[in-house]
Amino acid sequence: MKTISVVSPCYNEEDNVRQCYETVRRIFAEELPDYRLEHIFADNASTDRTPDILREIAAEDKSVKVVLNARNFGVFRSSFNGLRYATGDSVIVMLPVDLQDPPEMIPEFVRLWESGYEVVAGARNIREEGFFLRIARGIFYRTLNRLSDVRLEPSVGEFQLIDRKVLQAVLAHNDHYPYIRGIIASCGFRRIILPYTWRARKRGLSKHNMSALTDVALNAIFAFSRAPMRFCTIAGLIIATGCILFAMLQLLLFFIAPSDAPRGTMTIIVSLFFLTGVQMLFIGMLGEYITAIHNQVRGGPMVIERDRINIDAEPS
Repeated sequence: MKTISVVSPCYNEEDNVRQCYETVRRIFAEELPDYRLEHIFADNASTDRTPDILREIAAEDKSVKVVLNARNFGVFRSSFNGLRYATGDSVIVMLPVDLQDPPEMIPEFVRLWESGYEVVAGARNIREEGFFLRIARGIFYRTLNRLSDVRLEPSVGEFQLIDRKVLQAVLAHNDHYPYIRGIIASCGFRRIILPYTWRARKRGLSKHNMSALTDVALNAIFAFSRAPMRFCTIAGLIIATGCILFAMLQLLLFFIAPSDAPRGTMTIIVSLFFLTGVQMLFIGMLGEYITAIHNQVRGGPMVIERDRINIDAEPS
């Protein structure tokens, strides 16, 4: 009997976590009876009753594994750490317990995987969310795909089923802040994309505020592209060339039409502020790369765990 692993990150989801477990278990019992379910919950140091509910579920069902983090390490690091405990023949990379990504898609994912696809990716073609967020996401993915060496489908998130060998390739990445969907895309393999409706959250509050989404977007850009630094180099060359040409023009005008009045005061002021702004932009871009390198070089564990339930072996 083949095993399907499902990784579900959670943080302060006491209203959703049991429903997620029961929904996935029912789907496997009714539509995937020939497969064994391994459900891994990665809790990011919840401060509500989520850890207690997870302990109750794990006590009732030994196929449920629980990782309790010592603090909140962010959804991507927590989920990536959860993937290290997956023992299934294939893995649902991320099924958040809010069920905005429909678990009803899992049987179709499994059927396509059995037909030979090594990556079955869900695409959020329809989003039950605000107009501003839809526009912002569209701009982000268009920008990222123009800058990145890896093609990312605009609507594909971490709700994907991947084969065991794809999981091993993903886990081989030693990334302190893993952008999981980008890592999967960079691995290649045979892939198919299924569209679905990303549903509005029915219980609780989303933990993905604008600050968190911006952090994820910047991490994706600087992790998968050298374009920002190349832009700095080219822009610096263009600005330097423009400044030299402007200086030569001013010198020529001084000899052609000399004047006793002070010249160039406004030009100096504008140029000073412009070049200062450009320098701050470039230093900021450079700082993003240096910060990423610094975090990677410092090493240390990706996640510090407070407790593990129904998990005996060390992570792969």
